[in-house]
Amino acid sequence: MMDNKKFKQLFNDVARLYDFEQAYGAWFLESPECIVVLELQKSYFGNYYELNIKSFVQGAFGNHYVKSKDLAKKYMGNCFGRQPSEYNDIFDLEEDMEDEYRKERLEYFFKNFLAPLLPKLLSLSDLSKLPEYGDIFIPSAVKNEILRLSKK
Repeated sequence: MMDNKKFKQLFNDVARLYDFEQAYGAWFLESPECIVVLELQKSYFGNYYELNIKSFVQGAFGNHYVKSKDLAKKYMGNCFGRQPSEYNDIFDLEEDMEDEYRKERLEYFFKNFLAPLLPKLLSLSDLSKLPEYGDIFIPSAVKNEILRLSKK
């Protein structure tokens, strides 16, 4: 079974292939309009993680965001989601899985779920279409703010 340190290193290696930068215990990807943060949140109930997927919209509610520990650990983001349940086995280190297979599954997750989602999370015009994607929660006040910013 894979230990936590090895899993985080594997996650880092794969995330870097998609231009994420590790800082403050999370992974960041930036565009002029948004910052996407991936945070592995360790469960208190077992040896598994939830992947928090957060997008912070520049200018939303008058805020300008920079990479920080608060973005990584404290704030939920303007848009928030987690990995779909069909990928939970990747993040469950109690799941009996060969390391190489876990790596393949994680690469598949990035390629087939995160990679198509990232352009939407990094763009104001695409964020407004995200409810159709269904994997990310956007509160109605944030939707309205995104629409307001898109019209500028």
